[in-house]
Amino acid sequence: METEPFKRYYQVIEEKLNKAFRQKSEIRLAATWIAQCIQSGGWIYTSGTGHSHMMAEEIFYRAGGFARVRPILDPPLMLHADASGSTEIERKEGYAEQLLKDYQMNEKDVFIISSNSGRNPVSIEMAQLAQKAGTKVITITNLSHSKSVDSRHSSGSKLFQVSDVFLDNCGEIGDASIEFEGFSSRVGATSTVIGAALLQAILVQAVGMLLEEGNHPEIFNSSNSDQGEAENELLIEKYKPKVKGL
Repeated sequence: METEPFKRYYQVIEEKLNKAFRQKSEIRLAATWIAQCIQSGGWIYTSGTGHSHMMAEEIFYRAGGFARVRPILDPPLMLHADASGSTEIERKEGYAEQLLKDYQMNEKDVFIISSNSGRNPVSIEMAQLAQKAGTKVITITNLSHSKSVDSRHSSGSKLFQVSDVFLDNCGEIGDASIEFEGFSSRVGATSTVIGAALLQAILVQAVGMLLEEGNHPEIFNSSNSDQGEAENELLIEKYKPKVKGL
């Protein structure tokens, strides 16, 4: 009896999660930098273009997430205003510099950048600019996809090549994973599921490291619980003047 499609997708996700979580040294290194960032009063910057912007939102103002997060959520690079237009904008060289001009990154900070293909100029230049400022760059990308295509940046570099550490989401080339006989397109994207799991794992590891050092980081709780809402209000009051979009 043929396995039902939803079960096939579950099997693919389980296999890729197991593979992705074998990147133990990368997870620990990324978590170490984040813990050091929080200990030193730095900021966790995060961004992504297209669907990868969801990775930036995944750790911003999130129950169980760090308060000291500055997401770079630029509407023209997201999907809700002009989805096809965002594809063109993420390919523009020089756009990242304009986007980051209002953010003063330094050696205390980390920058988490997500891009499935890792080939487009905006994400590549964000990484380059952050490194120039002394900021550690952590990226989540699809290594197989990235290696299968040419960079769209004039330098010829891809995102994983301009990162201090990168984590592979272990996705398929083209992201979608499930084939049907007689149907030309694949379905069932995997990058968001795996990327979000890797991100949360890194942050959980970082919290564990901080607690071992006796450092209790500021964490958002669920605003849909009475206690959580009261605690969040204090963090919002403290950080709203410092975090765009909070």
